[in-house]
Amino acid sequence: MATRLAFIVPTLNESERIRGALEALAPLRRRGHQVMVVDGGSKDGTAELAAPLCDLGLKTPRGRALQMNAGAARAVDAQALVFLHADTRLPERADALILDALQAHTWGRFDVRIEGRHPLLPVVAGAMNLRSRLTGIATGDQAIFVRREAFRAFPEIELMEDVAFSRAMKRLGRPACLHERVSTSGRRWESRGVVRTIFLMWRLRLLYALGVAPQRLAREYADQR
Repeated sequence: MATRLAFIVPTLNESERIRGALEALAPLRRRGHQVMVVDGGSKDGTAELAAPLCDLGLKTPRGRALQMNAGAARAVDAQALVFLHADTRLPERADALILDALQAHTWGRFDVRIEGRHPLLPVVAGAMNLRSRLTGIATGDQAIFVRREAFRAFPEIELMEDVAFSRAMKRLGRPACLHERVSTSGRRWESRGVVRTIFLMWRLRLLYALGVAPQRLAREYADQR
C-alpha cells in the first residue's frame, strides 16, 4: 500500500530543535505517513539526533533545494510530498487538510504564524499570507505540499528556490491556500531586526524579479547576518 504523505525536512545544524520537530510529527507516522530528514552536512549532530525519530535519514551536500529534491526522489511510494522546515510546526490534522486540498488542487500551502515577541511579527505574517494568496507564490515557511506525480524539482539555486518552484507549479494551476496556520520561528527576524529583515527580504525579492542572479542575492543575504 502506498504511503499517503511523505514529510521531507531539510536540515542544517538544527540540533537544538530537531528532536522537538520530529516528535511533533510522530502522530503522522503513527497514521501511516512517512517522515524523512535530509541533512546538508550538519556539524552539530543533527543527523544522529534525527535518526531514531524519522523513517528515513539522508545526507547530501548543503543546499535546501538539493536536499528537498533528494528527499522527493526517495519518496516514490507517496501520494503527495510535504516540505517542512525544522522550525515550523503543522496544525492539528494537517494530513487530512492536505489530502482534502489535493482533491481539487495540484499543490498548495498553509497560512503562517510567526512566533516571537516583536509586535510586528503578526503583521509580517499577515502580509506574507495576503501576498501569497494574491500572487500564488508560496514560501518555504508555509509548508508547501504537492501531488507526487505533479512534482517539479526545486531549481537548485542558492536563494529563492521556493519562488522559482511556485512559478513553475503555477503553470499547472493555482495553489490551495489553506487558512489553517503553521507556526514558524521568528528567530531570523528577531536576530537581524524585524524592520531591517522586512526591507532586506523585499529588496531581495525585487532584485530576483528583475533578474539578478540568485548567487549574488545569496551573498547579500549572508552579508546581512
